[in-house]
Amino acid sequence: MAAAPFPAGILIAAVVFHATVVLSSFPATFHLERGITANHKLKLSKLKERDRVRHARMLQSSGIGVVDFPVQGTFNPLLVGLYYTRLQLGSPPRDFHVQIDTGSDVLWVSCGSCNGCPVNSGLHTPLNFFDPGSSPTASLISCSDQRCSLGLQSSDSVCSSQNNQCGYTFQYGDGSGTSGYYVSDLLHFNTVLGGSVMNNFSAPIVFGCSTLKTGDLTKSDVAVDGIFGFGQQDMSVVSQLASQGITPRAFSHCLKGDDSGGGILVLGEIVEPNIVYTPLVPSQPHYNLYLQSISVNGQTLAIDSSVFGTSSNQGTIIDSGTTLAYLAEEAYDPFISAITSIVSPSVHPYLSKGSHCYLMSSSINDIFPQVSLNFAGGASMILIPQDYLIQQSSITGALLWCIGFQKIQGQGITILGGIDTKRSYFNPWNYLLVNIIRVYIIYLPKI
Repeated sequence: MAAAPFPAGILIAAVVFHATVVLSSFPATFHLERGITANHKLKLSKLKERDRVRHARMLQSSGIGVVDFPVQGTFNPLLVGLYYTRLQLGSPPRDFHVQIDTGSDVLWVSCGSCNGCPVNSGLHTPLNFFDPGSSPTASLISCSDQRCSLGLQSSDSVCSSQNNQCGYTFQYGDGSGTSGYYVSDLLHFNTVLGGSVMNNFSAPIVFGCSTLKTGDLTKSDVAVDGIFGFGQQDMSVVSQLASQGITPRAFSHCLKGDDSGGGILVLGEIVEPNIVYTPLVPSQPHYNLYLQSISVNGQTLAIDSSVFGTSSNQGTIIDSGTTLAYLAEEAYDPFISAITSIVSPSVHPYLSKGSHCYLMSSSINDIFPQVSLNFAGGASMILIPQDYLIQQSSITGALLWCIGFQKIQGQGITILGGIDTKRSYFNPWNYLLVNIIRVYIIYLPKI
């Protein structure tokens, strides 16, 4: 029978006793002191947090390190509109630039004889094609391979009875897609363990070899070699490395919010002060949060809380692979109305290609309000004007600023993409995205 839970604020009493240790034939007695005095009450949540930090240290001391990846790109759709990193695959190691995507599970890169794959990129990064035949450590994954079944469980694998080759077909929300087959080869990286960097580390992983791309994936303007999925399924690189005892089943992701871009991507945990925590919704295919309300200038908008509820086809998702933010219609309309009513005496509303924009000649920080997305546990993500406005152009001497939030009609889905999940890692008021991308997208082993 399960023990009854402790109420918040309960005093956890410690028993003082003597411990006896036998050294050769001589007993030795040690006196144990209370870590918490008898008259001091400490909330259970504080004790659990102290244990969480201790368990993380135990992981680090048990030989599990963290892996740091460089982050490039920006949220600004006029510049890049995506974040990507560089990793090394195969023997000898070859560089591949891949988009960071928390909305999918699998790592895949372009392979030889790919149909629709760009050969050059407007990002001024070289595009490479992976060739399993030229890497002596590469091997194809058959349908009978247990690793193929990991993808079958989440519908990320397809099998053909004709050639027994484990393949995949992915379709993304923007209509683009890719298909190919799975291959196993070495991922090369540096690990950080106990403050020391261990170079030239490698581990075998399963990843996709793309032979076909469609939609926006065929365009050269922001082309990369593939997509690095950071989802929750067993086929993700995070899960694969954790199952081998190389890294913790956790990753930390922070996006820098100015036009210079960049950020932080670590397989493992980043310990930072002033982080506010909010829980993930359990048993969801994506990283869902408990968004509870939206405030504009400190005033909570009149939005039915059921709009933010989570079900099989509804919820709030954090997705670094989405550039903009998307609100359900029932939340979007009050949001736009609140902002427009505040700024309308000073600026001129302007509709541009279906987006709500404003013409103005003064600073946006002097006119536009602060926005707050309020999550469970008292966590709030504060957005100042430059966090949710995008400068598009100028018209008759006035600057055109457009709302980075878009409307999703007929669906109760809210997607928080790169525009509002960007944060400067070093500004104290900006730690919540480290929180959102680190805590909402974090795994800790079962204790």
